[in-house]
Amino acid sequence: MKYILGIDAGSAYSKAVVCEDIALRSYAVAPSGGNYKESSRLVSEEALKKIGLSRDDISYTVATGYGATMVADATDQSVTDMSCHAAGIHHLFPTVRTVIDIGAQFSRAIRLDDTGRIAHFIINEKCAGGSGKFLQIIARILHISLNEIGPLSLTATKPVDFTTACAVFAESEAVSRIAEGASPGDILAGIHKAMASKIVTLVTRVGLANDCAVTGGGAKDMGLVRAIETELGARVFVADEPQITGALGAAILAQKSR
Repeated sequence: MKYILGIDAGSAYSKAVVCEDIALRSYAVAPSGGNYKESSRLVSEEALKKIGLSRDDISYTVATGYGATMVADATDQSVTDMSCHAAGIHHLFPTVRTVIDIGAQFSRAIRLDDTGRIAHFIINEKCAGGSGKFLQIIARILHISLNEIGPLSLTATKPVDFTTACAVFAESEAVSRIAEGASPGDILAGIHKAMASKIVTLVTRVGLANDCAVTGGGAKDMGLVRAIETELGARVFVADEPQITGALGAAILAQKSR
């Protein structure tokens, strides 16, 4: 048996997967906390422990993500995170041609060809309005956890209309809406709509090609996913654990390149 360890050292979360050839056997996710080397070590050990393996059982280790270079001494190879997300999504959903990746710092739209390679992409990195950072800001204002955002937004009866999708101005606008008595659910539904509009603009620019999938930490927010579906006018695919797509893709690329 040949086991490959894929590590995605993201800006907010570190993820590790263990694959037997290209079959996913285990994974772990934990906050990066600014120390990518340590967080990557911890998630790797957790993923291995879940299936009774040790580092000695791993034949190859590959890293990707924001902090990949900081864990390079513990890996055999580093690959770009966008290629990894593309490979991970293509493995999980072979029919997908458009990928929406919603990370902690930015969001991006990626178009794939029939083989799962990147044909075109656009990144929104100058504004937090379409990223997980925006959700963190709103969660802090509403005094709720990130896990509560999705379910709470789905309780909305009168979603708030935000006049901007800019994180800075929307934060101020959210505070005003709270003072006016708007419910947290209505505020969150409005935030999701504003974010979805910004994200779908990226998709339009890259060229929507069916099918479509959403990945990254933002894909765990089902309220945001539904807002994106409404804005697109189409259903999107979401993996059971969308945060590990990059780590999974890293392991798959490593296996195919060896």
